[in-house]
Amino acid sequence: MLVGTYESDLATPPPAQRAGPMRVMFFHTSLFVGGAEALLVDLIRRLDRDRFVPEICCLKDVGPLAAALPDDVPVFHGFIKHKYDLPVVARLARLLRQRQIDAIVTVGAGDKMFWGRLAARLAGVPVIASALHSTGWPDGISRLNRLLTPITDAFIAVAQPHAHYLIEQEKLPPRRVRVVVNGIDTERFRPRPADAALRASLGLPADAPLAGIVARLSREKNHEMFLEVARRVRERAPKAHFLIVGEGIDRARLEQLARDLGVADCVHFLGNRSDVPELLAMIDVFLLTSHIEASPVSVLEALATGKPVVATRVGSVGETVTDGEVGFLVEPGDAAHMTERTIELFSDARLAQSLGVRGRRLVIERASVERMVEGYQDLLEELFASKSRMRGQRKETRCRQPITA
Repeated sequence: MLVGTYESDLATPPPAQRAGPMRVMFFHTSLFVGGAEALLVDLIRRLDRDRFVPEICCLKDVGPLAAALPDDVPVFHGFIKHKYDLPVVARLARLLRQRQIDAIVTVGAGDKMFWGRLAARLAGVPVIASALHSTGWPDGISRLNRLLTPITDAFIAVAQPHAHYLIEQEKLPPRRVRVVVNGIDTERFRPRPADAALRASLGLPADAPLAGIVARLSREKNHEMFLEVARRVRERAPKAHFLIVGEGIDRARLEQLARDLGVADCVHFLGNRSDVPELLAMIDVFLLTSHIEASPVSVLEALATGKPVVATRVGSVGETVTDGEVGFLVEPGDAAHMTERTIELFSDARLAQSLGVRGRRLVIERASVERMVEGYQDLLEELFASKSRMRGQRKETRCRQPITA
């Protein structure tokens, strides 16, 4: 990973690069720990370097996930100073021109979606796309962002129901909404024996049934329901313990709620972790309690690890968690039903195992990282070829000046 800021590195001429591959700039606010950010890192790591030269622009800080990027990926950051920093568009346009970018992809809604697309238009970038990963608050498409719809070549949805949402609720043009299904690394997330030492280090009894959730600690994930399920399950399975993996502004409030509900002794707040595959290997049941989702990465990770999932019926979750096949669905907020399904899976190891086996098979067939990368590569090349024809030019004949990183 090559890290640069606007003020310093952009003033320095970059080293020569080959002219052939398409140069793609991904826009984000910061590479903090989250599902969309992890997908972006996986995508960039695997893009075919004979076809693409990926770069990243973070409007604010770099973020911890940037450390996982390959050494050949430049990361530029520190562009925006405050919400109404209008000169940011000129800074970003200058970056795009200097880097001779062929396509931009903004990741998520909000400021990066607005400033990234506006700067790309100003800089004359041929392809402008926006990848969206959520449905509604807190990541809905604002009125200002909708104003830039005419300059956007593609809005990338993460599943077919998500595409319908973008068309029907966000009022995006159907011909510009494209689907690239989320995909995960099925080798990293795979069935494996539970690590007894890790379990002991977390203070988990060897015979305790375990349920877990991996999600940012924010309102839309509804950890309140997870804690209520923990309370109800504990009444019927007194040895049960519960893992909460993730960090966020609601942590202190949720820890207090766990104390108020009398489950603080069996609910473990683990924060952000780099060993999520090993943690998933320990649990018996994965829970998703969200009010709002598009296609959550954590569900794919749990299924790929061979774990049954009990999830709320939101967003595109039902496309992945086929009810009774790889897990169970409950209505949003229905803690009683989720409790029943969790107890059922705690009590029936054969059922849990069979659901897990089918879940892993489903992810391999439909949601591998290889399929996701192929989808992005094909889409970007298709869009660029279309724009090149419109402009009466071909990418392979473009004359470039040497650039640096």
